[in-house]
Amino acid sequence: MKQFLVMSATAFFVASPALAQSPPPANDFIAQTIQGDNAEIAMGKLAQARGGSKGVRDYAKMLVRDHEKNLGEARKLARAMKVKAPSGVPDGARQEQAKLTKLQGADFDKEFAAAMVDDHQKDIAAFQQEANEATDPKVKDFATKSLPTLQKHLGAAQKLQKS
Repeated sequence: MKQFLVMSATAFFVASPALAQSPPPANDFIAQTIQGDNAEIAMGKLAQARGGSKGVRDYAKMLVRDHEKNLGEARKLARAMKVKAPSGVPDGARQEQAKLTKLQGADFDKEFAAAMVDDHQKDIAAFQQEANEATDPKVKDFATKSLPTLQKHLGAAQKLQKS
């Protein structure tokens, strides 16, 4: 079964250097992943509305589709772990969205692509660490299965950034 990652929301939760050093407890990782998915979905919807190029709008559709699927998987895992699924998005994502809402067209595309590259690089590092170090096998499996989608999102964002 193909798992999808929380790209944006998750990417924004790893903005703290401390999180890059040691993985959060499994419950925190799942909660942050859910918020990350929420952020990615919101960013994708914003990019569908404000993106200046077909490439950005198509990328945004992929983000929404993949993160909605991942959000369902993360919520299912949260229920199994008895973790309360948070709503909303992390502060970093909220700030990035506020910045992007002031832009449109080519200006939006440039800033959005840069944010997605940065976000996905951070997400991949955090999920890789969780895949390597998680003690809960369900969390380890979830992180491992999410990585290919995050890597796909990063590659696509890098292509957008170059165009």
